[in-house]
Amino acid sequence: MSNLMQLSGVSKTFHNGQEEVSALKNIDINLHVQDYLAIIGPSGAGKSTLLHIIGGLDEPTSGKVICHDKDIYLMKEKERASWRNSKVGFVFQFYHLIEELNVLENVAISAFSESGKSAFKKGEKLLEYLEIAGRKNFFPSQLSGGEKQKVALARALINEPEIILCDEPTGNLDKYSQDKVIELLEKLNKEKGKTIVIVTHNLELAKRAKKVITLKSGEIMEES
Repeated sequence: MSNLMQLSGVSKTFHNGQEEVSALKNIDINLHVQDYLAIIGPSGAGKSTLLHIIGGLDEPTSGKVICHDKDIYLMKEKERASWRNSKVGFVFQFYHLIEELNVLENVAISAFSESGKSAFKKGEKLLEYLEIAGRKNFFPSQLSGGEKQKVALARALINEPEIILCDEPTGNLDKYSQDKVIELLEKLNKEKGKTIVIVTHNLELAKRAKKVITLKSGEIMEES
């Protein structure tokens, strides 16, 4: 499999008043095209910080994040934002849907490079693929948690990203909805060739990933 992203010696330090807190210490990870990686570990282990660094949202204190031979943190802010919008799709625990927009509008609004008509057409196709097209005119308040997460997935996919980053994607869902989201992520990995990185406390979800990294106190304790 071809290399997609490489993290070398990535560390992240925060300042809490006078105190220096190490969120990540010397992290090395190789991500390949069509990888499915789960990052697990206790609360405060640095999982979300690592995900944000992979996604170009949070600059490391030291180390390199190379994607297609370019260090994304040597890019200018505008270039990195463009890279993030076109290459990365984000799925969060709390969905972050816009309550005033219906399902299709929530998905299409993220198609930053498309004209209105083609964005809506693309959005409808994604909603069909994720088996939620029947809800396209509903508003977020009318959806179940599992349906909201499907909409969030469609929104993450609309710009055809190479990599999908999920932060506790099943954290708010009942067992049935959890299983559906897990199945969808596996389908996206196998059928669409998406590279998926998941931060999760859900060990069942982690077990189904191709690779698992265990973080503790900002360090990789185990890889499998």
